[in-house]
Amino acid sequence: MPKRLVGFISRVFSGSKQPEAELRVIPREEHTVSRKAISPAALKVLYRLKDAGYEAYLVGGGVRDLLLDGRPKDFDVATNATPEQVKRVFSNCRLVGRRFRLAHVLFGRDVIEVATFRANHQPDDPGDDDHLDDNDGGDDNGAVHGTTGMILRDNVWGTVEQDALRRDFTVNALYYNIETFAIHDYVGGMRDLGKKRLRLIGDPETRYREDPVRMLRAARFAAKLGFTVEDNTARPIEKLKPLLRQVPAARLFDETLKLLLGGYGRASWEWLEKFGLDEILFPDTAHCVRRDANARALVLAALDNSDRRIRDGKSVTPAFLFAALLWPETARRFQQLLSEGVPEIPAIAQAGQQVLDEQCRVVAIPRRFSVPAREIWDMQLRLPRRNGRRAEALLASSRFRAAFDFLLLREAAGPLAREPEDIFAERLGSWWQDYQEADADARLALVQSLDSRRQPGSQPKRRRRRRKPA
Repeated sequence: MPKRLVGFISRVFSGSKQPEAELRVIPREEHTVSRKAISPAALKVLYRLKDAGYEAYLVGGGVRDLLLDGRPKDFDVATNATPEQVKRVFSNCRLVGRRFRLAHVLFGRDVIEVATFRANHQPDDPGDDDHLDDNDGGDDNGAVHGTTGMILRDNVWGTVEQDALRRDFTVNALYYNIETFAIHDYVGGMRDLGKKRLRLIGDPETRYREDPVRMLRAARFAAKLGFTVEDNTARPIEKLKPLLRQVPAARLFDETLKLLLGGYGRASWEWLEKFGLDEILFPDTAHCVRRDANARALVLAALDNSDRRIRDGKSVTPAFLFAALLWPETARRFQQLLSEGVPEIPAIAQAGQQVLDEQCRVVAIPRRFSVPAREIWDMQLRLPRRNGRRAEALLASSRFRAAFDFLLLREAAGPLAREPEDIFAERLGSWWQDYQEADADARLALVQSLDSRRQPGSQPKRRRRRRKPA
């Protein structure tokens, strides 16, 4: 059967309405995008493609953020030149991707991504299991569908109109023409931008089935831009969110970092909660925060802390955030194991490993982050033990700072369910803060003050020396 006929039959029986492009041209005098705000590297790419006889547009998140008076993180270019033709124009170009061919033009550390206009490809290869990641500019990078309706691969060249229709949200489908300095809007993106509204292009249920990650992108863009989500775009999420379980755990890890470590993590989490997507990404955490106000306070405090550090230009590590997100369930299992008679150290190790194993089935947390998260949890048991030389040894640990910051978050949030109510009665965080700021004599006095709190007549335990073998 001819491929075109297969595609036609698929469209008829799917019941989905194909979106139509309706071009609106916004001339230079009617918009705020200025070439002064576009990176010199992106301008070089745009002009050189134009001079070589190709169409060239700045597209996606760069145009959207410029119109919102923001500072774009990336500048992406769309063109009718194929990746091979782009490579012939630029000697400083490399082609990347097999499933979704792109050209990267390199200017030192600056990388300008150049994508060829794509068209939607109708299903003809349900056995292909390729999938692709989305970027911040709304390029969905896929059009061949598998048996589940999910997009699998896409290297089908098209026109600029077709390229606009296959993007995700209308505000991400705006094209800045370097030849006329006008903005081309094919899907009502300028109208939605003015209304601060997030709207999917085409039928939302069909688009979510094509790529379930679009549900996470709806939450992320709503948080990042401070937009509302159009009712038709939001409505299918509750029904379709289980489709995210079909997405590879490694891809969900990448999407989780974009959601929670982009500088608007708290707002993203709140949108995840609103859509019920937290139950998919972090099922144990979602269960805990719905039952325990202190658990939710801990999670939100950790997200606020990460957002603040990013705003201040400080480094953040996913390990710390994952430690906070997974601590409520880890603490619950830790207390359960203690009640069963398991000693503290094995109990925290077992609880942490169980929680991480289950979480990694959904979001694949790499060992470079899961191991430090476990070390932060282990340090929570060691920080109260400050007698003798232990305090100085703990302070010298590479994980001390993260463990100390985590302790402060725990104290601010309060004890979790099943944790002893007097767990923070000693104001342990304040003691460690004083210890860090003190000189050598003052540190010795702080440790000695702990020794003086022992009951009268009590003696410190002595270690038994092992006999050397004869």
